[in-house]
Amino acid sequence: QAQLVESGGGLVQPGGSLRLSCQASGIIFSRYVLGWYRQAPGKQRELVADITRGGTITTADSVKGRFTISRDNTKNTAYLQMNSLKPEDTAVYFCNLRSVLDPRNYWGQGTQVTVSS
Repeated sequence: QAQLVESGGGLVQPGGSLRLSCQASGIIFSRYVLGWYRQAPGKQRELVADITRGGTITTADSVKGRFTISRDNTKNTAYLQMNSLKPEDTAVYFCNLRSVLDPRNYWGQGTQVTVSS
């Protein structure tokens, strides 16, 4: 049974940094595209960034230059380094695994990020 567990969220002041982690188990992590998504209250879930098996990265314009996605396939773990955080970055952040070879879409339970003074 595949499982994704996010961690690293919390309360941070504007301009601060957080590093989120996504630990995967029960799945061949390296075969999947890893995405970080977020959902703010009253808004739809949106893609923040994703990284393919080969390391190709896509980043949303709203976080470009501030957030960095990475993955360590030896540890079945992905990261989202978030710098220069803004109040509008406040959301629940989810990690996701997907593959064209697997019809299932895997999600973690999410971790809350709150940016406030």
